[in-house]
This record gives sequence, structure tokens and C-alpha cells, in this order.
Amino acid sequence: MNIKAVFICYKNLWLKALGLLLVALGIIGIVLPVMPTTIFFILALTCFTRSSPALEHWLLNHPRYGVTLQQWQAHKVVPVKAKCYAAIGMLIGFVFLLYSSTPVWVIYLVGVIEIAVMIYLILRPSHPPSAK
Repeated sequence: MNIKAVFICYKNLWLKALGLLLVALGIIGIVLPVMPTTIFFILALTCFTRSSPALEHWLLNHPRYGVTLQQWQAHKVVPVKAKCYAAIGMLIGFVFLLYSSTPVWVIYLVGVIEIAVMIYLILRPSHPPSAK
């Protein structure tokens, strides 16, 4: 076995493991209201697309999240409902951060990152393009 084949094998294993970890975080996000869900599934989908067609198929055909993931994969669509949940979740998390003993520079850094993420989400389409 040559070096390139070994690298590809380990790369696939790492991507599968990372994808499964991201799915686990997404499942935790279903239970915890301040933790996101869909972003972890989107990141897991990215890992599975590169490493496991079976796991990619499983995520894309999930009864609850499959349609959202299919729209993301095809058109980079973020539904309005998901944008609202993301904004509310980030706001709640930021409020908790404000009342913690976190250094001020960390609060500013998180604030800037959250603003950048919200701008990115707002700029994403909310619906797939209509077929004409």
C-alpha cells in the first residue's frame, strides 16, 4: 500500500469520526435550547460528503432535518425559522456571557463573531430558487 492510499484511508476515518461527533453535538442541541442543532448537522454533512456516502444519504434523508440539509447542499438556503432560532440562541448565549466573569476582550471577540455570523445568515437565501 502506498503513502497516498494510507493517507486517504486515515482521512476518511477522521472525517467519519468528526462527522459522528458533530451529529452527537447536533443531537445535544436538540435538547439544549441555547445550543444550535442545524449547523452541526450541516458540518457533519460536509464531513460525510467527503468520507461516507451511506452516512451522507442517512443525513440527507432524515425525516426532520433532511429537507433543510438538502436545500443547504443544493442552494445554500437557510430557512427564516432557522435564522430566527440562530439569532435568539446567539442572543441568549451572549446575555449569559455578559453576566459571567468572562474577560471583556472575550466578550468583544464573541460579539464581533456573532455579528459576522448573523450577517452571513441574513445574506443567505431563505428559499430555494423557483424553477422557471
